[in-house]
Amino acid sequence: MAKQRKLSATEVAALVGGLSDDLIKPDDVELHNGQPVRPFSFSAAQNSGIGEYHGLRIVHERFCRVARAAFLPMLRFQPRLSSFQPELMSFEDYRNGQENFLSLTISASDELRGNQLMVLPPAFIALLTNAYYGGGVAGPKVRRSEFTATEHRVIELITDRLNSALQLAWRDLLQVSFTAVSRDENMQFVAFAENEEKVVSCSFMVEIPGHEAATFDILYPLQILKPIAGLLRSRMQSDQLSEDRSWREKLEAAILNIPLTVSARLCQPQVPVARLMRFGEGDVIPVTLGPSVEVLVEDLPVFQAQPGDQGGHAAIAILRPLGATPETTGASHD
Repeated sequence: MAKQRKLSATEVAALVGGLSDDLIKPDDVELHNGQPVRPFSFSAAQNSGIGEYHGLRIVHERFCRVARAAFLPMLRFQPRLSSFQPELMSFEDYRNGQENFLSLTISASDELRGNQLMVLPPAFIALLTNAYYGGGVAGPKVRRSEFTATEHRVIELITDRLNSALQLAWRDLLQVSFTAVSRDENMQFVAFAENEEKVVSCSFMVEIPGHEAATFDILYPLQILKPIAGLLRSRMQSDQLSEDRSWREKLEAAILNIPLTVSARLCQPQVPVARLMRFGEGDVIPVTLGPSVEVLVEDLPVFQAQPGDQGGHAAIAILRPLGATPETTGASHD
């Protein structure tokens, strides 16, 4: 299902200008190889400036997967979400293409140094409210000009959950936070951006079985995305939405089960080569046992210990790790 939207003021002006161009006389048009040539401005392209923001599309694809859970407490099931291609337009063009009565939530992001606007249609809010408070998945068909106190509470709940999902979707690209700072319900009076300011409009569709799909928008001012344009142009993004604790626990368990050989070095005498070559069966090597011995793990000295016995068996008591001083490490027994 394709999203339907009104023509922007720029598109209407282009159509009107095209009709006017048809009235131009052939003598007034520059010719090249016998063909008419008309000027074209590449800067007027609809998506100029965001065509290479692959990272933004990846973020919104993740958002669609994570945000499904935000609707679970209200609809009692997870609907399917899909995202549309981001569009670049002036805020005036976006506002002129919308109804006046909408749920408008402005959220601030300290990391992006700007605000984000979440736009929810009133019919969708009515549907969520009816489902959340025990009704079916349907909303009233009455046209209104303001939300009830109950709907304001639902708007607060769903926008906060969607902001949390959006933070999680952005996490692998950039650690950002979104905090709601104001809410409004009249598009003509929302203080989000100047009329001529460019905004990136990102639309999402919520598919509800047996009902017409609902759409909502998230708007970013283009100026807050420009500083991270390098990240947004990156195609290589991690697809990890949350920390995989099970993998870490399994890896830790596997490492802790690795068998290691532990031995104690009682002494380390030095013998000349000439005498070593004369050793035979029954010869005795005199050694001097010190007050402590070294404990080796896989032939690497790790601890200093004291030899002794425990329960009639030879044993060693760990004094300290090698490299530590007696004043900083107390003796422990193993």
